[in-house]
Amino acid sequence: MHNRSRNTILFIIMGIALVALFLVNISLGAVKIPTQDVANALTGNATSKPAWDYIILNYRLPKALVAVLSGMGLSIGGLLMQTLFRNPLAGPDVLGLSSGSSLGVAFVIMGAGFIPGAFGLFLISGYGVVLASVAGSFAVLLLVLAVAQRLRDTMAILITGIMFGSFTGAIVGVLSYFSTAEQLQKYTFWALGSLGNLPWEHVTLLAVITFIGIALAITRIKALDGLLLGERYAISLGININRTRIIIILAASLLTGVVTAFAGPIAFVGLVVPHIARLILKAGSHRILFWGTLLTGGILMLLCDICTQIPGSGVVLPINGITSIIGAPVVIGLLLQKRKSAY
Repeated sequence: MHNRSRNTILFIIMGIALVALFLVNISLGAVKIPTQDVANALTGNATSKPAWDYIILNYRLPKALVAVLSGMGLSIGGLLMQTLFRNPLAGPDVLGLSSGSSLGVAFVIMGAGFIPGAFGLFLISGYGVVLASVAGSFAVLLLVLAVAQRLRDTMAILITGIMFGSFTGAIVGVLSYFSTAEQLQKYTFWALGSLGNLPWEHVTLLAVITFIGIALAITRIKALDGLLLGERYAISLGININRTRIIIILAASLLTGVVTAFAGPIAFVGLVVPHIARLILKAGSHRILFWGTLLTGGILMLLCDICTQIPGSGVVLPINGITSIIGAPVVIGLLLQKRKSAY
């Protein structure tokens, strides 16, 4: 009973922190907008300056929503991978999912120019990038799982994912060699990561696919708890392992693919956030951990986005650099803590 009330209080605090950081994120930028005017614009009331309405509703609000959706999607994708492989260092980027998404996008950006007609125009559109990103992520994960069926060793699976990442990186390098300067510039900016400059149509598409991926993951919460204790135990509980594995693959590839397509290959979020949620909630059950990971992912991504904005300047740092700066020390700390507890 004590743990339940403690977790309830923590969830309330997380919810308040998410809303507060959401408002702070919108108020910061090259033009500083008071929080009261942000609240007025979001509730349909007049702001102190008419230009602030346009800035908030057409630039900062979509960017803040993309930050929340990206953080939640990548975090749940990482949680699914860590549970499926029963390895705390598994994640969408470690297993090659993000590399597969990058390869799909590279084909679209740097290879679609060789495809004439309407199909080539469709590929270079936002929808074509999304489809290519999801397809690349899904294809790489299927390859990793196919190898995993033979190896049945979690460390070997991680190494396989890294090798697939190197392989896709080599193909991207070959494509880059034959690409124009404009294509290279476009791909480089995409690879650095960005949460802004997305029209409402793309934000809506990101939200829809993210919610579909999260909904698929929610249907497997009970099965995820069973998988933590091993496949034999999960089967004894009546869990269909093959169906569960397919749904987890589909959910993780959708979440990773769509976020990578719109925001770029954001590193460390999917790997780090589930561990942070475990430390905060001190829970192993996915009925608690799932929602804690969801909220923590949104909070962390908003914090990282706030760090990308240099106060009083129009310069915005790449989001991928900030998440790597924050995420790498956390992973090293987790490894050291795990080694210390082993003695």
